[in-house]
Amino acid sequence: MFPAASLLTTLLLALSIAASPVEIRDSPITLPIARRLNTSGGAINLLQHDQARATALKSVGDSTLSRRAGSIAVTNEAVSYIAAVGVGSPATTYNLIVDTGSSNTWVGATTAYVKTSTSVDTGEPVAVSYGSGSFSGTEYTDTVTLGSGLTITQQSIGVAATSTGFTGVDGIIGIGPLDLTEGTLTNEPATTIPTVTDNLYTQGTISEVVVGISFEPTTTEAVTNGELTFGGTDATKYTGAIAYT
Repeated sequence: MFPAASLLTTLLLALSIAASPVEIRDSPITLPIARRLNTSGGAINLLQHDQARATALKSVGDSTLSRRAGSIAVTNEAVSYIAAVGVGSPATTYNLIVDTGSSNTWVGATTAYVKTSTSVDTGEPVAVSYGSGSFSGTEYTDTVTLGSGLTITQQSIGVAATSTGFTGVDGIIGIGPLDLTEGTLTNEPATTIPTVTDNLYTQGTISEVVVGISFEPTTTEAVTNGELTFGGTDATKYTGAIAYT
């Protein structure tokens, strides 16, 4: 049971080392996210779930296996955070799970990938296994749209030929570190794939390789109550100073 006062949690992913992380009051890049609650397994304690997931992700990050985006330890997928992301031109909108524990972005689990003039088939097989599912397919590069018309050109995406464990969503937008993409291209296992955040940085849209995530706890099955902030943190979403570990 949540207390009457609404709690606000802000998670900051420092994907590169920055001496003075940027704080943004009016972020130029924000993407609303909806928290979906899965109660199919009965009553759950969301606080315990979030704490367990944070512990699991920290363990993965400390492990030498963290360089292989193969198996991610997730024991109870009680909640997921969904962002509407456009791919192609004109864009098709896909509802993608926002995943801090993986770094590949892919579509096609439910809504089929729609090729447009910006779609380029690289011919590279791509596959990722997660603790709660998997996908395999082909790598494309395409235009990805976040928020109100913000576009990333030539973003690598996976187009699923098969997937398991992703009922009701279209795939994943991975915002973890770059090295988690290593090993996901079947024929080039040593190659890493620039993430959405990496390309926002290299294309000059953001000045820091940092993503801020804010969300409020919820007891409803679907509600838009959070946002991603690319390039820094939104200082209106928290009080005090952020501690980096």
